[in-house]
Amino acid sequence: MSARWIVTIVCLAAGLCRAGTGLDTELVFKDLDDVARRPLEVAGKAATVLVFYWHDCPISNSYAPELNRLRASHTNFAFYIVQVDPELTAAAAREHARIYDLRVPVLLDPQHRLIKLLHATVTPETVVVGKDGRILYRGRIDDSYAAPGKKRATVTHHDLGDALDAITAGHPIKTRETSPVGCLIQ
Repeated sequence: MSARWIVTIVCLAAGLCRAGTGLDTELVFKDLDDVARRPLEVAGKAATVLVFYWHDCPISNSYAPELNRLRASHTNFAFYIVQVDPELTAAAAREHARIYDLRVPVLLDPQHRLIKLLHATVTPETVVVGKDGRILYRGRIDDSYAAPGKKRATVTHHDLGDALDAITAGHPIKTRETSPVGCLIQ
């Protein structure tokens, strides 16, 4: 039995997936404004961009301006920041979003449902989910960091932006997976 089938069986048994798409588009999370969101439902958009984010991770926080820029320049995508700290309260997340001027809807995932379903391991890590429920891109936002604490002087690869541009243009994504650099999800 292939690893893909094992993941599908486990996913269906856990009630996180739907047959045929691999992901349960009915999963509902409240954003910081108490609006119910279905982050895996791609209704009316090209795809959904989920950014796994730890509020205490300096690498995650350094990407706040870039995430705002990407959301503003790619309006045909649904963007969500998924805060991964199970102890983070909505009030603390609102304050964090205010301090860092996050303009992307923030979801709390204290039970790690999205983390487990999408196999996120570090923050920030991005996962782009297509209309058919398939993962189109997974990995880093760009190559700003060579390693934790080792920021590059110049960004040369804009991996997430390139993937979103390819999806928008209807072209294949050149690099569908990259290794994100950041803080481990505990």
